[in-house]
Amino acid sequence: MRRFIGRAALAAGALYTAPGVLRRALAPPQRDSSQTPDDFGLPGEQIWLESVNGTSLHAWFIPAGDAPAPAVAVLHGWGANGSLLLPLAPSLYEAGYHTLFLDARNHGRSEHDDFSSLPRFAEDLEVGIAWLRERDDVTSTAGVGHSVGAGAALLAGSCDPDLGAVVSMSAFAHPREIMANRLRIARLPGTVSTALLWPVEQAFGHRFDDFAPLHVIEQVQCPVLIMHGDGDEVIPVEDAFRLFENAPDGQVVIVRDGDHSTVERFEPYMTDVVAFLDRHLRD
Repeated sequence: MRRFIGRAALAAGALYTAPGVLRRALAPPQRDSSQTPDDFGLPGEQIWLESVNGTSLHAWFIPAGDAPAPAVAVLHGWGANGSLLLPLAPSLYEAGYHTLFLDARNHGRSEHDDFSSLPRFAEDLEVGIAWLRERDDVTSTAGVGHSVGAGAALLAGSCDPDLGAVVSMSAFAHPREIMANRLRIARLPGTVSTALLWPVEQAFGHRFDDFAPLHVIEQVQCPVLIMHGDGDEVIPVEDAFRLFENAPDGQVVIVRDGDHSTVERFEPYMTDVVAFLDRHLRD
């Protein structure tokens, strides 16, 4: 045990002195991104946007038609991509919403950057929302996100007074809790786990408290729909109620038997999403 703790301490010291090592360790996994709107019988245009640091962002734009309509920017979670959320597109399309399914940096078909973080997810979502607003056929905008993407949507909503609504799917309450839990799963001693959290913040360039959904939701200036699966083993459903308690204008929908990564479990609840968006995006 003493030898293990010594090695862990050396690893912690290496992370303090070599943030590049930490960033590589936090690199997201890559999942299949081959689905397209055509697979769902929908019209779709593949577009490329420029992130805040000049890297290329990939997205699918699905127009609801030629007439002006509200638009929704949709962002995936860690290690996923926009194509994995396309099962949600038919309901939004049929309800008359333009949709933009983004790939965050280091995900899907978007260009790779040095690292990913929730604040960078939010930056990418904001780029997508700005692109939608430049279109003549977009009347209002909303952000929809899953997991880390949900936290990014809340962060974007906390500083964008023109965003009409946010839909948060499977968001965690606080990133420090998620990181600490993963380190416990790795069976690192508590003192080492605590020590590792500081260099993570340093690598991200933000304190966890600054972008924790539990805190930023207090500043969201639009209505928020909080959705969460009651079978989520990655992020406990209790986090949804913690977010709701801090939301100035929120409501909760619990997805029966919903886990963290199976977006299809959310499909039957898209009627709730559409009704929510209709209330807040249409005149």
